[in-house]
Amino acid sequence: MATAPSAASRIAIVTGASSGIGAATARQLAAAGYRVVLTARRKDRIEAVAEEINAAGHSAAAYQLDVTDRAAVDAFASAFKTVGVLVNNAGGALGADPVATGDPAHWRSMYETNVIGTLNLTQALLPKLVASGDGTVVVVSSTAGHGTYEGGAGYVAAKHGEHVLAETLRLEIVGQPVRVIEIAPGMVKTDEFALTRFGGDEQRASKVYEGVPDPLTADDVAQTIAWTVTRPSHVNVDLLVLRPRAQASNTKVHRAP
Repeated sequence: MATAPSAASRIAIVTGASSGIGAATARQLAAAGYRVVLTARRKDRIEAVAEEINAAGHSAAAYQLDVTDRAAVDAFASAFKTVGVLVNNAGGALGADPVATGDPAHWRSMYETNVIGTLNLTQALLPKLVASGDGTVVVVSSTAGHGTYEGGAGYVAAKHGEHVLAETLRLEIVGQPVRVIEIAPGMVKTDEFALTRFGGDEQRASKVYEGVPDPLTADDVAQTIAWTVTRPSHVNVDLLVLRPRAQASNTKVHRAP
């Protein structure tokens, strides 16, 4: 059974919480006893999720934030004396073009959101996490951060960067009362990930999951995140890779006829 978080570490901040894995994680952590702060660029969406969580008898607040805006991140962080959990979930993919024809603007945007966004929040909130006496940083990367596939180089490069950020941070702060956890999901079917990647092209987005029996859901990943966060303080889940049973690797997926 998960234990309730201590009073000193009861605030959990989730980035990219307007939908998908982020929203599901906010719900899971709120149910586990955390006071959840949802951040994302879409103010109406995070407010709706926060209202839903509060209506269920838990505690949540919404804060509009662009994780790539360092001044805005610093202003946000200044509102907290201590923070117990930071879930760096904001990110995403754009395009699936080969290296030879990939859009540099897409590459830059993915790096800024996935890597610099994670860096911004982690730097700004690390002193607050240390001050809690029992902090946890979660980096939601991807199996793309541990392997590659054709047409994915821009996203893969960004997720490799995010993986290395988490791995290096863990080395650098050992001895501090902060855990660093990396969650690397494989194929997750959400309402927006593939649709955003393909610029709103519903046909291309649907083909990603075509014939795949039971890809992961946002709730599957969120439950995994909540499980790692609620382990006893001395237990650090360095890296947890999860995939649907139908996916053996980034490039080998069983598809039903």
